Amino acid sequence: MKNQNHNKLKRDFQELYRKIILACAVIGIGAIILVYLIIDPSFSTFKTDAPQTELVTIPEEDDYDKIENGIHVRTGFIDAPGMMVTVQNCTNCHSAKLVMQNRMNEERWKSTIKWMQETQNLWDLGENEAVIINYLVTNYPPKKLGRRAVLTDIEWYQFEE
Repeated sequence: MKNQNHNKLKRDFQELYRKIILACAVIGIGAIILVYLIIDPSFSTFKTDAPQTELVTIPEEDDYDKIENGIHVRTGFIDAPGMMVTVQNCTNCHSAKLVMQNRMNEERWKSTIKWMQETQNLWDLGENEAVIINYLVTNYPPKKLGRRAVLTDIEWYQFEE
């Protein structure tokens, strides 16, 4: 009997201990909220006056295909015949900068397009292929690499031996 009373008393103390801990936690959290309300009643710490920015800025419809100083603003392509066909077909998969930096001749563009169709699931461009290649070759032709340009207007002198 003494053992049963001891176990019951032990359980009662454990239950009381849990209730006291819970009450202290609730009172502590309440006190923190109360102090915060006294210090900052409008919860202004959690408010921001800064405008919310979007991750992706979609140009307004009027600006979507805007041309400034002969350059398509959205892509950077030179405004010339075939530009929009090139934008519509090439920038679905690539950035315009990637297209512009690959300065190739007509033959190289044809083989690159064929490679993209065979290995990268590029659709059949049909009549647009010639328009795109003409646009790229005309506006972004290959650059000759090699020696620097010949120096002009230089006064040369002889080394003394």
